Amino acid sequence: MTRRLAPVLVLALLFPLSLAAKDSKNPTWWDKYQFLLKNGSDPSPGATVSAVAVGANVDVSNECGPQSETFITINPSNPSVLAAGSNEIFRDPMRGYFSSDGGATWGGVDLPLPDPIGTNGQRFGSDPSLAFDTSGNAFYGYIVVFFGNGSGVKGSEIAVARSTDGGATYPTVTYFSFETGSNHFNDKPIIAADTTTGPFRDNVYIAWDAAVGGSISGGVRLARSTDHGATFTTVRVDNPKGQGKSIGADPFIGPNGEVYVAWNDWQANTISFNRSFDGGATFGSATVIASKLISFDIGIPAESFRAALEYPSCDADRSSGPNRGRLYCSWMDLTDEGTTDILLAYSDDHGSTWSDPATVTDQLEDPVDRFNHWLSVDPVTGAVNVAFYDTRLDTTGERFETDYFLSTSADGVSWAPNVRVSTESSNEHDCDGVFPCQAINYGNQQGDYEGLVSYGGVSYPIWTDSRRQLDPATGCRRPYLMEEVFTARVE
Repeated sequence: MTRRLAPVLVLALLFPLSLAAKDSKNPTWWDKYQFLLKNGSDPSPGATVSAVAVGANVDVSNECGPQSETFITINPSNPSVLAAGSNEIFRDPMRGYFSSDGGATWGGVDLPLPDPIGTNGQRFGSDPSLAFDTSGNAFYGYIVVFFGNGSGVKGSEIAVARSTDGGATYPTVTYFSFETGSNHFNDKPIIAADTTTGPFRDNVYIAWDAAVGGSISGGVRLARSTDHGATFTTVRVDNPKGQGKSIGADPFIGPNGEVYVAWNDWQANTISFNRSFDGGATFGSATVIASKLISFDIGIPAESFRAALEYPSCDADRSSGPNRGRLYCSWMDLTDEGTTDILLAYSDDHGSTWSDPATVTDQLEDPVDRFNHWLSVDPVTGAVNVAFYDTRLDTTGERFETDYFLSTSADGVSWAPNVRVSTESSNEHDCDGVFPCQAINYGNQQGDYEGLVSYGGVSYPIWTDSRRQLDPATGCRRPYLMEEVFTARVE
């Protein structure tokens, strides 16, 4: 059945600058802030262990407590090396993961944090993203949130850590763009590295939104590094005269080193876009990829105490195939049944014009929600891959249960039947009455996004999975694993 999009009432207000009461507009890290504020950081270190494989699925984190909001990248110079990351909900640091055998087994590492601000100050990391350059350096981008002394949130800054051993250690980190939060707040940084043979090879880029409450000085920002992450220079990407009400900026690289950025302009309710042809030094005027119906986020049955964020995930064809240079952007939007689906548009002229949006998913008779997607274009084959949560296998009749699926296309136009990646379903809405349902961190749940990377005909989706939340034999101090990071190798 083909689904048409129909207008509905959409959500439009970003979280207040005061960051007061919890609501669906607060950022993903809000629940981590609330937990750490009330309970302090879990003193037990993160486990560094090999993975537990369940069929074709691998438990990457294999760690007590909840981890969520995932990202993954691959070393183009050695595709058996992968690095990944996630949020730690009960602990201060970000969590990194590393594999040298194509994702069969994984180890874990904590990411660095700066000193707290002031007496009795605290800080934590949030919002992971990773990228490899052609020299084998892994870069891990995240935000640092400062709070304490009874004064609430004190500010935030961007962090980029570098690893020279495939993500096993991150001995160096660069902190920049500190904001007090008095007029805007750093959020949702996504990192990319230029792995082309062009003039900007091995440049590192990280884009984020710094807009809260209509600040015109915040907006979408991009920082570039030409010295392997040692220093960064920041530019404004969206219209500096606009209201700055944007979120979910995603930078991606063209085959000749072009720098593209797409984001959700939730005030205009569009997927917006800008580009740079000089290695991120300057950008043109922002344009629009497509209008949409979901403004900021949307409540769906599979997420009981938060909402699914609206954001784009984009990539470019850097292969030597027939679609080299084609740009692809995907995002979530509403169907006429009131469910959510994943749409995609493409451009063959560097983003000057875009195709009409079309779905990337199987169209089914029963209502299905799709959310928390990510897109990756294989730089060797040119294949377009999109991973997403999907409720088609739900057994509750309420669209509570989720699985992770993968959709693949040679050109972004015709799509093969979706492939189920997860071998067991997750239910973050309820526990079917099994005690203790409250063990899982329902407030954060899956986070705002999950990850995917594709290379040489192989894709590695990575997602938040709660199949083990009631496992009684884990030996965890808090008795359950709650949410784990899972991945799978999909050829």
